[in-house]
Amino acid sequence: MIFMLCGTSDARELALVLRSRGLPLLASVVTPSAADRLQEASIPTRTGRLDQQAMIQLLQDIGCRAVVDASHPFAEQAHANGRAAAAALGLPYYRYERPSREYESHPRLIRCDSYEEAALQAKQLKGSVMLTTGGKTLEVFARQLIGDPDITLTVRLLPCLENIEKCLSLGIQQRNIIGMQGPFSRELNEALYRQYGTRVMITKESGAEGSVDEKLHSALDMGLHVILIARPPARGAAVFDSFTALADALEQQPADRRYIQE
Repeated sequence: MIFMLCGTSDARELALVLRSRGLPLLASVVTPSAADRLQEASIPTRTGRLDQQAMIQLLQDIGCRAVVDASHPFAEQAHANGRAAAAALGLPYYRYERPSREYESHPRLIRCDSYEEAALQAKQLKGSVMLTTGGKTLEVFARQLIGDPDITLTVRLLPCLENIEKCLSLGIQQRNIIGMQGPFSRELNEALYRQYGTRVMITKESGAEGSVDEKLHSALDMGLHVILIARPPARGAAVFDSFTALADALEQQPADRRYIQE
């Protein structure tokens, strides 16, 4: 059994490729909506977050022979848990990452290596800031931007209760919370920038399938500053950006290589 951490739209496509090769797998997702999309494709799926110990127990229970991490490029805790759980049981650990994108230099494109650096850059620029990096690191930006009379912070993120409650608890005003699920077209991005009078947009380098191009280029074309957070480097893993290459690697693993609970 292959255990697969799923966190992006292309993770579903990878799961379908693995299944087409006759590789048995169990997909793991955080939200019920993500589970629904996988189950509609008849992919066996479990739902909910796993810490390292819970993941180790699950890998033991299913007789896992390999861990495939296809979670979001910025899901650093998921990567760490998957890598550590596989290592604890002596299992191979593979990472799938969307191909990176290279963007040409632009006078209003600011590249940062961390959320903290991005927040400080936005604080210097001032104006109406639209944050599109999700809910996990909201407090980093709230700490720097909320309360500054020269900054209005608007956040665009998935419309789940956890995200909305976190926004409100951090002091982000309800009228400045955009709860929407992508993908977003260029036209929709432009309409939102106009509606909120956006002058600075903050995003992550999520890869070719992450809809970054549409929001980045539309923002630059409208005269906005764009703060782009670089994806963290993959550590301690065999990294693939091809479904086929990853499936080939899994097929080369001995079918009887799995953890068997004593």
